[in-house]
Amino acid sequence: MPGTWTPLTNQPTFGVGTMLLLTDGTVMCQNSGTPHWWKLTPDITGSYASGTWSALADGPNGPLYFASAVLRDGRVFVAGGEYNNGESADLLAAEIYDPTTNKWTTLPTPAGWTNIGDASCCVFPDGRVFLGYIEGPQCAIYDPVTNSWSAAANMLHGTTNEETWTLLQDQTIMACDCADHPATEKYLIASNQWISCGNTPTDLVEASSIEIGPALALPDGRLFAVGATGQTALYTMPPISSQAGSWASGPAFPVVSGKQLGAKDAPGCLLPNGLVLCAVGPVDGVGGDYLSPTYFYEFNPTTNTLAATASPPTNSGPPYVGRFLLLPTGQVLFASGSANLQVYTPTGAPDPMWKPNITSVPASLRPGFTYTLYGRQINGLSQAVSYGDDATMATNYPIVQIRNNASGHVFYCRTANHSTMAVNTGTVIHNTQFTVPARAELGASTITVIANGIASAAVAVSVVVLKLKEIKEIKIEKIEAKELETASSGEPSGQPDANLLAIVRMLAERADQTEIENEQQRAFIQPEERPEVGSAAIGALPPPSKAKSRG
Repeated sequence: MPGTWTPLTNQPTFGVGTMLLLTDGTVMCQNSGTPHWWKLTPDITGSYASGTWSALADGPNGPLYFASAVLRDGRVFVAGGEYNNGESADLLAAEIYDPTTNKWTTLPTPAGWTNIGDASCCVFPDGRVFLGYIEGPQCAIYDPVTNSWSAAANMLHGTTNEETWTLLQDQTIMACDCADHPATEKYLIASNQWISCGNTPTDLVEASSIEIGPALALPDGRLFAVGATGQTALYTMPPISSQAGSWASGPAFPVVSGKQLGAKDAPGCLLPNGLVLCAVGPVDGVGGDYLSPTYFYEFNPTTNTLAATASPPTNSGPPYVGRFLLLPTGQVLFASGSANLQVYTPTGAPDPMWKPNITSVPASLRPGFTYTLYGRQINGLSQAVSYGDDATMATNYPIVQIRNNASGHVFYCRTANHSTMAVNTGTVIHNTQFTVPARAELGASTITVIANGIASAAVAVSVVVLKLKEIKEIKIEKIEAKELETASSGEPSGQPDANLLAIVRMLAERADQTEIENEQQRAFIQPEERPEVGSAAIGALPPPSKAKSRG
C-alpha cells in the first residue's frame, strides 16, 4: 500500500534546496543557491508538518550542488559548489557551521586542488570526511578535530566526477565509476586503498552526461544502486572487505508515455519499513535533457520489485531539483526547489531487529546538562539518504528524544561526540552524548534514541531540577557561609561571598556528577559488556549539474 503526502502547515518563504537533519532534531535548509539558511523546528508534539521556521546565520558562500555532512560533533560541513550565488564557479571553498553558536567558520581546502565544485563526499566511521576531486582521481580526507586535510589514495579510474559514494557496514565506500562506466570500485578505509569490484550487470550511467542516481545500503547489507538509464543493480559484500564482492541486476523502471524512466541526478531514501523511495523522471540519453515530471516508486528488496507510489502536488519539475530527508518520525521531507515542502508518510513498520536499543542511560536528567547514552545500532543500518554528488544528506547518527508522560510533549536533545559514524554495527555497544534542552518539562518521562527514523523502545527517566542531596548541601553551605561572614565582620554584610558561592557550585556539580556515575553503574548491561568510549508548486528551475570534461 502506497504512502501518503502532506504539505507543511507553515510553508517556507524561499525555495528549498539541500536539507540536513541537525542532531537536535531540527532541519537546516538552504535557500537554494544562496548564502541564506533557515531552520525548521518541529512543534511540541514532534510534528514537522506543523513545524515553524527561523533564520540562521548566512553562510560565506551561496553554493548550488555541493558536498555536505553532519559531523560526529554535531557541526555541519559544507564544501564546494558547482555554482555560487547563481554563477558557474566550481567553487574552491569549505566551511563549517556550528549550531550551538549559529556561526560559520571558513576552512582550509585540500592542498593543490583548484576546485571542489560538486565533489563526491562521505563521512568515515571515525568522523573524518572523504572528498573526491572533480578534475581527476585524487581524493582527500578532512579531519574536523585537527582542522586539516591529508591526501588519500587515488581512485583507479579517471575521475571522481558525478559519482555516488556509499558507506557500507564493512567500513568500505562503494562507487560506481561514472567516467569509466560500468566499472565499479570501493575504498578500503583501513588500508587507504581503492580496489576494483567489477562491472555492474547493466550500465547505470547515462553516457552522454555521465550522470547516475542514488545508491543506498539496505538492512540486509546489500547496496541498491539506481541508474540514469532506468536500470538498477544490487551489490553483495564479500566475507572479507578487501575482496571484490558481487553485483546482480535489479528491477528496471518502466516506460511511461513512451519514455524510459530513470534517476538522472535524483534522490533516494531508505524508509523505516525497509523499502527504498525513489524519484525518477523521463530519460532520453541526451546529455543536456533533464526531463519532467517526477515519478515516485518504492523498491522492495525482498521481492526485488518496483511499485509506483503516490506523487505529491510538487512533482511537475524534473527529478534533479528534488531532495529527500529522512525525519526522526520516520517520514520523508521532500523539497523540489520551491517554497512548498511535502511530507511523505510510508506505510508499515520496521522489523524489530532493525531498532536501536538503549543499554544504559541515567535515570534522572536535568535540563541544560549533558549525559551519555549507550546502546546498540544507534547509528542505524544505512546512511539512509542519497542523491549522488550534488547533495549529500546522510542521517546515520543518533537522535535522542524525551517525551513527558503527563503532557505528551516532545523534546529533542542535542547529540554530539558519537563513538562511531559507522552503519549496521550489530551487537556492538556504542554511545553518544546528549544535552537535555533547558525547556524540557519536569517530571516522569521516557527517552528514546532514533536512528534513520526508527525509534528504540522507550526507557523511563525523570527530568528534575535539583537532587535532594544537592539541596541539602547547598543549605549547609549557606549556613556555613553565614556563620563565616558573621565571624569575620562581627555582623552579616548582606552580600554573598564569591569564594563561598564558588565552593557551593563546585560541591553541587560534584554531587551531581557522582550521582550520574552511580546511575551509569546501575546499567542494563553488565560492567564487563561496557565498551570503551571512542572516538519544498515548482518555480524557475536552477540549471542542472553538468559533467566536467576530463583532463
